[in-house]
Amino acid sequence: MDSVFVMPGTVAAPRGGILRDPHNRYETVREALSRIDKAARDMGLPNISTRLIEHNDTSDRRGPEVQYLEIFAVSIATHHMLVAEGVEPVAIVGQSIGELWALAAAGHLSVEDAARLAVARSEVLTRQSWDGKMLAVGVDGRRAESLAGLMDHPNLVLACENAPRQSVISGPRQLIEQVERVADTFGWPSLPLDVPHPTHTPAMAQAARDLRATAPRVPYGTGRWRVCSPWMGRDVGDDDPVDLVAGALTARVRMLHTIRELHAAGADAFVECGEWAVVTKFVEASIPGVRCVVPLSESDPVEAVRALAAESADAGPLRPYAVRVPVPAGAVATAPVAVPAPMAPVSYVAPATPAPVAPVVAAPAAPSVSDGLNYASVLAELQTLYGDFLGYPPDLLGEDDGLESELGVESLKQVVLLGRVSDQFDLPDLRSNSSLLSVGTLRRIAESVVAGRAEAAGR
Repeated sequence: MDSVFVMPGTVAAPRGGILRDPHNRYETVREALSRIDKAARDMGLPNISTRLIEHNDTSDRRGPEVQYLEIFAVSIATHHMLVAEGVEPVAIVGQSIGELWALAAAGHLSVEDAARLAVARSEVLTRQSWDGKMLAVGVDGRRAESLAGLMDHPNLVLACENAPRQSVISGPRQLIEQVERVADTFGWPSLPLDVPHPTHTPAMAQAARDLRATAPRVPYGTGRWRVCSPWMGRDVGDDDPVDLVAGALTARVRMLHTIRELHAAGADAFVECGEWAVVTKFVEASIPGVRCVVPLSESDPVEAVRALAAESADAGPLRPYAVRVPVPAGAVATAPVAVPAPMAPVSYVAPATPAPVAPVVAAPAAPSVSDGLNYASVLAELQTLYGDFLGYPPDLLGEDDGLESELGVESLKQVVLLGRVSDQFDLPDLRSNSSLLSVGTLRRIAESVVAGRAEAAGR
């Protein structure tokens, strides 16, 4: 089995204690975490590993630099756990800043240098203090690009093509909020992304220049594994690491194309080096039926890795998936790009080659709701609502099942469903409760509905 390791970009701060078992089991994990801690201390930051190896389910929100380094620590620790158990990648792919984690995992950069470069990137973005926002939209890249084009602003762009029906638009906050309203009018699900620094837009050109001017130049090694760059459309070669990170700030991330090219070249398993299925969700949507593994989301991560190792066979190198082409004149990117030119925007009324759009399922008729709702009745209604939408028998939807981690309900569908819950129970504030999306279970939603209705009744 030819496995590709995928590294998530900016995701939520990891849970406390997530690395306790890998830290106890593997010397390579302990060493990597120790090196990240040392780099953090040298930069005046607190230890990164302490919270990750203790049982503490909350994040202390110590700023974006700590958040990035915590995500890095989880990714590099998962990588070392996989390799220690005999699972080696034929390639490593990173999403956005996850490309920096991939470079460190492959051995192109030292762990310390990757940590320093991540912090330098965060600092230039914080200094720029751009009032931007990123919005995930449940349509293909062409439609998302056309949606952004309606506003006709140079900094409002298609930032990421993640999957056939998942794209990300990045731009000024006010315009993104207009885009969200337009998407809602078309019936396209959308979700604002909670990231400390919106990127992948020309608005980041100054930050990219500052990073090139101020970031420490770091030694570059040959690396043990190949790294595929979704924004350059080719394998990373002898590219300068600072230029790689700076160039990605303004470039579009074409994860969908990279995943499909790797699969066409022989990759038949994708392994997420992160806490949850983030990049592997894109993989599953892009290549139906492909094997995806997220060790840290399993009840026994080590057993999941060992099972994967048992299935793996010696694999030859995958053929390169792209060729170098010149960067167009005036392009922001500083490295060669090997992806097709973006398609011209098309009319929303009659697209030239329509792309499939997720069907809009009619919401069930709202039952009469009294202010005296109890938990059991709300839970039963939620199980019916969610079951009808997802095609599941209601009794199979457990109140403590993770909507995304266990039932596979992707975030954009959760947004649609939460909106329907909000309408059904007349709780307009519920649809903006992002905590119900990040750790979504029917129990938490039902409890929020009961509390919300009780508060409304007491007014």
